[in-house]
Amino acid sequence: MDYISKPFQVEEVLVRVENQLALRRLQVQRQARNQQLEAAEAELRRALEQEQALNQRIEELATLEERNRIARDIHDSLGHALVALNIQMETALALWKDNPEQAYEFLVEAKQLGSNALQATRQSVSDMRSDPLQGRLLGDAIATLLQEFQRTTGVQPEYQIQLSCPLSHQLSTVIYRIVQEGLTNICKHAQATAVQLQLRSQDSGLSLTLQDNGSGFQIAANHSGFGLQGMRELM
Repeated sequence: MDYISKPFQVEEVLVRVENQLALRRLQVQRQARNQQLEAAEAELRRALEQEQALNQRIEELATLEERNRIARDIHDSLGHALVALNIQMETALALWKDNPEQAYEFLVEAKQLGSNALQATRQSVSDMRSDPLQGRLLGDAIATLLQEFQRTTGVQPEYQIQLSCPLSHQLSTVIYRIVQEGLTNICKHAQATAVQLQLRSQDSGLSLTLQDNGSGFQIAANHSGFGLQGMRELM
């Protein structure tokens, strides 16, 4: 339109100004959205980096836990069997000349102890090579642990599991091992008649509580237990 030859109309001027203002507002909004998207993308990258670092740490802890579990099994089963076997052998050697028949009985017992130790070692290696979750969700796997605990002890645990989303396999394995070790300690040492377990998601991560009404001990005074040491390292 030729505004030189034709006078300006007030309405036309107002429309043009309004359009320019609207266009400017859209540009400002688009710029703000772009900044928000860039900030969200940067935050997502940081979250992914943190998740990768966490997964790597979980894998390291899972490996460490498996190594410590081997040490615990050696200490609890194989170590005890080897000590008993050594005593039987020493006794047999001491009696061999004067009482060979009794020495032979000690040798037979020593052989049985050796066979039991070998079987226990093979079972421990088999258990560690297998996936403890066996394709199950963490909640289902823990429920099975608690059922086995009840069959062994006669104590029916109370439990509550509230997870907002499925956990990674590595993290699920670590939590499963901690619960497994805790229940084993309760079964062996606590003489408890009531057990409660609670696992739930929180804004800051996960919360796991396993408690019983059995006989306790001074935590600060206990430094030798492989089970407690392993759980400390995992947490």
